[in-house]
This record gives sequence, C-alpha cells and structure tokens, in this order.
Amino acid sequence: MQLSDFDFLLPEDRIALRPASPRDSARLLHVPPVGPFEDLVVRDLPRLLRPGDRLVFNDTRVIPARLKGRRIRGESVVAVEATLHRRLAPHRWTAFMKPGKRLAVGDRVSFGEPTDRACLLTALDATVKEKGEGGEVTLSFDLSGPDLDAAIAERGAMPLPPYIAAKRAEDEQDRRDYQTIYADAEGSVAAPTAGLHFTEPLLEALREAGVSLSFVTLHVGAGTFLPVKTESIAEHRMHAEAGEVSAETAAEINATRAARGRIVCVGTTSLRLLESAAAPSGELSAFSGETSIFITPGYAFRVADGLMTNFHLPKSTLFMLVCAFAGTERMRTAYAHAVATGYRFYSYGDASLLWRAV
Repeated sequence: MQLSDFDFLLPEDRIALRPASPRDSARLLHVPPVGPFEDLVVRDLPRLLRPGDRLVFNDTRVIPARLKGRRIRGESVVAVEATLHRRLAPHRWTAFMKPGKRLAVGDRVSFGEPTDRACLLTALDATVKEKGEGGEVTLSFDLSGPDLDAAIAERGAMPLPPYIAAKRAEDEQDRRDYQTIYADAEGSVAAPTAGLHFTEPLLEALREAGVSLSFVTLHVGAGTFLPVKTESIAEHRMHAEAGEVSAETAAEINATRAARGRIVCVGTTSLRLLESAAAPSGELSAFSGETSIFITPGYAFRVADGLMTNFHLPKSTLFMLVCAFAGTERMRTAYAHAVATGYRFYSYGDASLLWRAV
C-alpha cells in the first residue's frame, strides 16, 4: 500500500478551530457496515447502541506540554520551543524541539520568559542529554516528580494540534475545551479527541439505555501529529506510547463479549490499546506497557466492534486505521459525504460512529 492511497481533498475551511457548544451538540455521522449514512448529533448516540453494549473510554489527562524557552550556550542564546512527548523518568522527558538543528547534547535550555519572576521551585531548566531524528531530543530537567509537574503546569501551554496552532494562539478556554470531562491520569500531550464530545447528561443517558462504561489509559504522545514521510506504508514506524488496562476493565470487557454485547471504542487511542493488549482470541488480560501498533487495511481486529472517532487528516495513520476498520472504499465515500455536507474535521471537529466491516 502506498501513502497516496489514503489521500483525499479537504477544503481548509473544514478545519474546526473551536469545539461545538455544548459538547454533545456536535454532528455525528453514523456509518453502518452497509446501507445509507445517517446525519445525526452526538447526543443521539444512546439510540444507536443496544442494552449490553460497552463503551471504552481513554481517561488520560492532557498536560500543558508546549514550552517556550531559550537555548543557552555560553554567550549564544537562541529561542526554542519544546513539545513534551514521553516521560522516561521522574525528571526526564523526550520532546520534539524547534529548531532542533540548533541544539546539541549538553546544551542548557531555560523554559519561560526571561522576565518571569517565578520562585526557584518553578524555575524550569533542562539539559539536552540525547538527540534523535526529526528534532526529537531527551531532556533532563533540574526538577523532578511533583515539583517538575507543577513547573510544567505553570509554564506550559496546551499542545494544540499544528493545524489549529497555525491559525490561532492557545488561550485559557483551551485548558477546558482540550480535556475530556472524565480525564484522570496525567500524561498525554494530545487529547483523545473523540471523548471531547461527552457531557455528564450524555453519560447518564447512556447508562439509562443499558450501555456500560469502562475506562483505560493511553498517554498520547506528540508523535500522533507527525506526518507519514514514507511513500510505502510498510516503511513507516509509529512512536511508542504508554498505556494501561486494569484487570477489572479487562474482566468487564471479556464479560461483555461473552454475553454477545458489542465493544465500542471511544477514540482510536482506546482501540489501539485494546488491540495491543488482546490475545489472538480477543481475550483481554491486565496490561501495562508501551504500544506502537500500526493498524492498516488487512489488520484482523480482535476486540473492537464499533469505533466513535473524529474526522482525520488525509494521508494520516488515523485515516489508515479507520479504513482498516470500516473498509477503505466505505471510508472514502463517508469522508466525501462529510466534506460535501459541511462536517467539521480534526480535534475540535465533529464525530463519526463506525462499525467493523463485515
């Protein structure tokens, strides 16, 4: 398969810069395995599910992972920006740095404006320990653990996707908007965006409809925003992300499958984690570790029956995933319908409900 196989025309004005308000008023394109599409809204979701079905959410919490600072090398000072990617230790993170070519191992980086009058506890300085490809570096911070977390929270900005950040600056509203209402475990540098559509009334309506809810954790890394640069899909490598499925959640999902209920993943992150944790039979056990699973057409799904997800970039790994899940031609047709009828795309955009191809 070639990268060009996953291209499609997307007008720039389809990119959503703000979410729908209220959250569950966003549009929802229902894509059954066969037959016509349905143009609905997210709050219609309970009627599309059956008693005994189970929704699986990603409860990761986004941290303000975009940091502006200065690289200091003797008398030479250069403005830099870091997007934290993956935590390696209480004091150490990998990060994507711009301009990466201006950094060398051993450089000191001071994050925050030089006029900041922050106390020493929230001073945020780091040393470049390693350099990788594509501007990725390993940063060793002077602070560690909770002190480092507090400093990042005070100095950092919400890491809006590049296609939003290029059009407007992050603001205080994004601290609320770019977080699910059930976010719990801190560690993501990108939101599990399908979950942004849920409200407390919608969750209650789902419970009343007999739909069960489960939660897993996958900390989304900044690698989710990186473009595929190889024309041959087989040559692309995904960045690893840390995830956890508790024994209790695994048992809930196994019991639902045994009772012939459907497993509907809210977001590609939940789906990728369940598929990583499952045995070939689809049986789940407790899981804690990293996954770099890359799902493309031809993949045999083990757990997920349904997927609620936003609309994704052309040529992206996420568009490849939905093509694998619901069928490439089916998704091409669905996306053409979404573009033609004004659906909003990407992180703050509208949603789709897909069912696994038969």
